[in-house]
Amino acid sequence: MRVFVTGATGLIGRALSASLVADGHEVVALSRAAAPAGMPAGTRIVKGDPAVAGPWQEELSRCDACVNLAGEPVAGGRWTDERRKRIRDSRVLATRNVASVLAAGGPSVLVSGSAIGFYGPRGDEVVDETFPAGNDFLGHVAQEWEEATRAAVKRARVVIVRTGIVLAAEGGALPKLVLPFKMLAGGPIGDGGFWQSWIHVADQVGILRLALENPLAQGPVNATAPDPVRNRDLARALGRVLRRPSLLVAPAFAVRAVLGEMAEVVLASQRVLPRAALALGYRFRWPSLEPALRDLLLEESRR
Repeated sequence: MRVFVTGATGLIGRALSASLVADGHEVVALSRAAAPAGMPAGTRIVKGDPAVAGPWQEELSRCDACVNLAGEPVAGGRWTDERRKRIRDSRVLATRNVASVLAAGGPSVLVSGSAIGFYGPRGDEVVDETFPAGNDFLGHVAQEWEEATRAAVKRARVVIVRTGIVLAAEGGALPKLVLPFKMLAGGPIGDGGFWQSWIHVADQVGILRLALENPLAQGPVNATAPDPVRNRDLARALGRVLRRPSLLVAPAFAVRAVLGEMAEVVLASQRVLPRAALALGYRFRWPSLEPALRDLLLEESRR
């Protein structure tokens, strides 16, 4: 299978590309750089910006499937008006450009990224793919992002993968979570009572592959482990794995002072379950948090 991947140079995109190449698939990766670092051998690079229509769309039209992961990092800094626009446009415009190609021909499958931010803060409520969009900034962005796939639905199977907190040794949230523990300053945020929905990067790739390859996969699929945890339990698990104390509390008001509006993403309580993936028969390699952390952090320490 020839798979076109946008956002291929990101944490998830690199891991997915490596998995596909290892299984003998051809990966065509869209990148703003002609020779991005860190891509697996055998990946073919196409230069272009997914948010801007261009010759890259011709390459997409010759592929069997597309995995659309493009998007400005949400955690890249304070949410100024300019950053809000980049967060929104990088997702919505890129997805519209991809969907327009599939609407006209070419790939018969589109796996398009989204995020559990779609649901907004939910407190202790257990959330699955049937829940509506939230009424906050990320909820609105995710809703518009997903709606941008609509043109492709006319002739392609479309799967929307709503991703939680991806844990990986080589980047993303985990190194940031680990740092205060290494400085003996680890612990929960506030009372640590809010829920966090996480996923091991290997299972993130696994669910993307499920969405790509299982003909029954369609519509929204949550990419979160079946065992979401409260923030205080995440802190305790990190402390045990790292053999560091996990008692120092970071006040929620201090997080808000440093991060501004973006703090609401960090502090949002989301107890999200992957019911669609489980119904499709997906078996998680890492369903529980502490074994997942041990795998990632002990592997990192051996490098």
